[in-house]
Amino acid sequence: MRRINFIFILMLSLTNLDTNHYANAVINEADTKLCDTFKYALISSLREPVDEAVAEIYKDDKEAPENLVWASYDAEILKVNQLYGVGGVYEITLKVYPYYDAHMSYGVDEVVINTNGDLISYKHLKTYPLY
Repeated sequence: MRRINFIFILMLSLTNLDTNHYANAVINEADTKLCDTFKYALISSLREPVDEAVAEIYKDDKEAPENLVWASYDAEILKVNQLYGVGGVYEITLKVYPYYDAHMSYGVDEVVINTNGDLISYKHLKTYPLY
């Protein structure tokens, strides 16, 4: 009986020695920290509605350069609003800084978009003079 108990305890012990192997959930192969990488990826994935907002904001501005663009690394996430629970649609408020030529700033704008890629609203905050 002792021998059976000893074998049983030995088998239990050996079974518990099998350590758990935890895989990295995310492999970050970017030049930035993971949090920054997620931020830039999110902003870049919503480029089309932000481009649309910038075009709308400056379409009636006679002095606005035609080649206005904005950079995802320069945009700021101001707010993320969860609409329908975890995993649902989110509204994201961004502050973008349109520029022309070699990063000559032209304005500051606030753009609200959702994770479906829809442009919700936009607001022009500031215009810089042309150089």
